[in-house]
Amino acid sequence: MRKVAILTTDKLEDFFVYDQMLEAPLKQLGWAYSEVSWHAKNHNWDEYDVVVVRSTWDYQAHCEEFLACLQEIENSSATLCNSMSLIEWNISKTYLKELEDKGVPIIPTLWAEKLQEHHFPQAFEKFECDEIVIKPYVSANADFTYRITPASVAKHLPSILAEYVDRSAMIQPFLKSIVEQGEYSLFYFDSQYSHTICKQPAKGDFRVQEEHGGQLSKIVPTPEMLALAQQTINALPNESLYARIDIVSLDDVLMIIEVELIEPSLYFNMDAASPAFFAEVFANKFS
Repeated sequence: MRKVAILTTDKLEDFFVYDQMLEAPLKQLGWAYSEVSWHAKNHNWDEYDVVVVRSTWDYQAHCEEFLACLQEIENSSATLCNSMSLIEWNISKTYLKELEDKGVPIIPTLWAEKLQEHHFPQAFEKFECDEIVIKPYVSANADFTYRITPASVAKHLPSILAEYVDRSAMIQPFLKSIVEQGEYSLFYFDSQYSHTICKQPAKGDFRVQEEHGGQLSKIVPTPEMLALAQQTINALPNESLYARIDIVSLDDVLMIIEVELIEPSLYFNMDAASPAFFAEVFANKFS
């Protein structure tokens, strides 16, 4: 029986994790399933045929160590998924610039290599809006993400600048559609469409993650969503075993807010057929 390691992290008690739903369908297809923390020291990655990066949900706080772990796996006989090159491309949200250069519509963004006070009024003027969102180039689970109005800048400025002293920031207009309609996530396994969900924030919040009270529902994507997601898949620099394409609406125009290729939840719990479909795609890819 061939072996696949699902790369995770040490402490997931506060998270919703669904990757274990892959164990049974993978076993049926001749794959032994194991979970290994990326923090494991001196682990023998050669004992696996494939290592799949999944719930490594603290990597953003230890980026260099995380990449070093992935490099160890890359140097072993195991196949790393997604690939090292694709993960390195996706780890900083500056990948959105490259997608935009290829004609993929993204949320208007002000990029600040070094966040400074003048970026705040600059963003309000640039986007002609009364609320902005600030988040790091490298982030997960909405860490260090802020929703700011002109009136709240003075209050939050010192703490935000302190948190971003060693972080680059991307600033975007706050999208009311995320609160009113939600954020759409389309899932692709080896570039094949699987399922779509809508994520809506809890009342009074703007973060759509379950850990922050976000509500999920399975939906049928519109042709426009599918077309944009496929355009994005086609624009990726390398093939991916899995991809989550996050789409939002800005003035009734669909745009990409994120492309998740490192550790997105694939929400196998929201689509009964998705675990078996992933396992089938996986087994076919590595047979």
